[in-house]
Amino acid sequence: MSYNINEKGYYGEFGGAYIPEMLYPNVEELRQNYLKIMAEPSFQEEFNALLKDYVGRPSPLYFAKRLSEKYNTKIYLKREDLNHTGAHKINNTIGQILMAKRLGKNRIIAETGAGQHGVATATVCALMGIECIVYMGEIDIARQAPNVARMKMLGATVVPALSGSRTLKDATNEAIRDWINNPVDTHYIIGSVVGPHPYPDMVAKFQAVVSEEIKRQLLEKEGTENPNYLVACVGGGSNAAGTYYHYLDNEAVNIIAIEAAGHGIDSGESAATSVLGKEGIIHGSKTLLMQTKDGQITEPYSISAGLDYPGVGPMHANLYKTGRAEFIAITDDDAMKAGLDLCKLEGIIPAIESSHALAVFEHKTFKPDDIVVLNLSGRGDKDLQNYIDYFKL
Repeated sequence: MSYNINEKGYYGEFGGAYIPEMLYPNVEELRQNYLKIMAEPSFQEEFNALLKDYVGRPSPLYFAKRLSEKYNTKIYLKREDLNHTGAHKINNTIGQILMAKRLGKNRIIAETGAGQHGVATATVCALMGIECIVYMGEIDIARQAPNVARMKMLGATVVPALSGSRTLKDATNEAIRDWINNPVDTHYIIGSVVGPHPYPDMVAKFQAVVSEEIKRQLLEKEGTENPNYLVACVGGGSNAAGTYYHYLDNEAVNIIAIEAAGHGIDSGESAATSVLGKEGIIHGSKTLLMQTKDGQITEPYSISAGLDYPGVGPMHANLYKTGRAEFIAITDDDAMKAGLDLCKLEGIIPAIESSHALAVFEHKTFKPDDIVVLNLSGRGDKDLQNYIDYFKL
């Protein structure tokens, strides 16, 4: 059995393109062209050159000695936090801006939660001299002020989403509305493995550089391409998709997905989609989704602005449903403690999203000779205010 996407755009029963008729031409144009464009040698050459010279790839695979000693296992951190702009998001925005150029689009829109994807999109638009509009929930604008300033410095227009919970899902709704109104000249850069087909697959393929490098780097360090465990945090799930990509069908490698439990799974303030979600359709794809009995989307909550999405990408919904991945929900408190722990043990300040993944070691015991590769998906400077407020620093 394969855990990859099928030719119809589904991972098992999840995925597809459930879109209003007015969006059909935009999505169809992308679906018909994305694989062909990505396979072009000129595309590959430009993409790889930018990843190397602009993003700073390959990102190191770092053996965290003191963290490993504390938990008596071998912990490697995939240092996506060292990429230009401070997270994995740039891998995908570079891929998509090159795609947009080849499709003749001269206006880019994006949605963002924590602001990392917005910054990464604004960055590549500045690089290519293309107009950039970023939709961001009003609440997220307030709690991620440094990233809003970065986007504006990079020349992007930041538009607040004022409806609903005024967070990520509302920003996504606004971006989709914009795209319907501007179908010809605009490309919508989705920041995660969510949305209608072909987005989940396209974003996963651009992020697959992460697992491609892990294989090479692990072989060099441990004499094997295969870790015992791969760990990544999952909101929509693009850093996780990139971490798992080349290992999806290799069942010798265990996959662990970490979700945000917020104040606790049963607190009513959580984003643990796998536990709380039911099958539904959000932003154009069928997936697991937190919803009420009559199908209204439930507001998610997490201290991390990048994890409070009410759904999960269809790849991850399928990994959960089939049991291929183990899903663990981590509370705000456990995540914050794990983040501070990494600061003090390894001198690395992680994004709060990544801190959720780091909390796995308090919730699961690994063997001394297990090789655990954890994607440190982002750096913590964007979250300093949250850390300051939480720990009264």
